[in-house]
Amino acid sequence: MSSNAAPGRRHSTAHVGDVEIPPAVAAVAGSLPLCCVWRNELGGLTFELPSASRFLKWAPPASGLPLLDEAIRLCWASPYTPVPEVVDAGTAADGSTWLLTERLSGTSAISDRWKAAPRTAVRAIGEALRAFHEALPVESCPFTWRAEERLARAQARAAAGTIDRMEWHPSHRHLGVDDAIDTVSEPPPVDRLVVCHADSCSPNTLVNDDGSWSGHVDLGRMGVGDRWADIAIATWSTTWNYGPGWEGELLAAYGVDADPDRTRYYRLLWDLTD
Repeated sequence: MSSNAAPGRRHSTAHVGDVEIPPAVAAVAGSLPLCCVWRNELGGLTFELPSASRFLKWAPPASGLPLLDEAIRLCWASPYTPVPEVVDAGTAADGSTWLLTERLSGTSAISDRWKAAPRTAVRAIGEALRAFHEALPVESCPFTWRAEERLARAQARAAAGTIDRMEWHPSHRHLGVDDAIDTVSEPPPVDRLVVCHADSCSPNTLVNDDGSWSGHVDLGRMGVGDRWADIAIATWSTTWNYGPGWEGELLAAYGVDADPDRTRYYRLLWDLTD
């Protein structure tokens, strides 16, 4: 699942009904019944295989969705924190990619049940993110999501003319691309290096029936970075999924005071790069 984002954001998701099943998905699933549960704006699909307690993610060719990168990251992270166990992954003849994983317990924090109980969901998200940051070893992590490297990617996109300001959050659209790049050109000092989830939006935390968190999904860009790169997006996402007024609840559950400067920085960097 990708992030359920505000208007203008990339990677927003929606529940879907019947869809055309891509050949690669049909080949992997075989005779097992499929139910498509997510579609994102880049054309990616997630199918549930209920009889096998598995999920199958599929990305169209040239979509940029990092399913093979995610498979590698899930395998690295799984000894330390609850994430989906990789069954298999691959590239089809048409260039599409797919990732088959075991099901984790719990449901998405933006399922209908948890949207109706936002305080419980938001607290679970904050507690889960703190646990994720504390569990994964920075020293041995082979992946990076540092601000400097993300800034270089933003600069390359700006030079290539591939940044669309209308995909940004409305709070950033008054900025020109060059102004936005200038604004993020000097990252704030690192508060604390952690292994970041790198897509810490609300849907990517799973919540058990009792309201406790059960795990994380969508780790395709996971890597070492300042914890505020995750916290800024996690708090932002609460406003997209539950409405205003929940950012403080998430910060309290995580156990950190607000940091407006780092929050502003990492939200703008997100719009420029992710």
